[in-house]
Amino acid sequence: MSTEVSIRTGSAVLAGDLEIPAGAHGIVLFAHGRGDGRFDPCQHDIAAVIREAGFGTLLFDLLTREEDLIDLSTCRLRFNIALLARRLVGATDWLLLQPRSVGLPVGYFGSSTGGAAALVAAAERPGAVGAVVCHRGRPDLAGDALDAVRTPTLLVLDGSDDPFYAFNLGAMDQIAAPISLVIVRGTKHLFKLPGKLEEVAQRAAAWFRTYLEPAPAMAGTARPSSGRMVFASTKR
Repeated sequence: MSTEVSIRTGSAVLAGDLEIPAGAHGIVLFAHGRGDGRFDPCQHDIAAVIREAGFGTLLFDLLTREEDLIDLSTCRLRFNIALLARRLVGATDWLLLQPRSVGLPVGYFGSSTGGAAALVAAAERPGAVGAVVCHRGRPDLAGDALDAVRTPTLLVLDGSDDPFYAFNLGAMDQIAAPISLVIVRGTKHLFKLPGKLEEVAQRAAAWFRTYLEPAPAMAGTARPSSGRMVFASTKR
């Protein structure tokens, strides 16, 4: 069952929905560039699949209600990657102190500019964040922070014709960690093409299953090597 939470980070109080199934292997924080990302139906559907895979989820707003209203007219705050990353780091630190989530490995699922924020936050908390998934994200907006990312990262795009393709391809050369680029054709129209959202969610869940297992379970398990250009492509 989802619990509404209030996350204080700096001078802001962010609203979120926390859900941790019994026996969870870890917990995934969702970072969306828009202020109302936690209400996005796609985010909810992906979170449900990730919970079915045995992980908790925290969907929360990176912007306050007042900031979101400003962003609706200016679109500036969603591109303030430094601000979004600070909020994500603050939410991570908050989560690590909660009784229900103490000791659980943490992962990020970032969308749009939230993908850049997730990578910056992962670079700032390398010991706390075990895996990142960026769905149609803008990793290029993470700037020099990409060079400091040591967290296994999965990039998910609509295809080689995706306008973000070049940005994600360039990021693969900067991130010194296990990294894959997955192409799921049709994700720009998730509600029109049956099964595409499910595929994005399943690929994300598989990435988290690989990298967010608790430390004792990982001790005797070989991890995938740090491959640079791993492409998985699906067709309509």
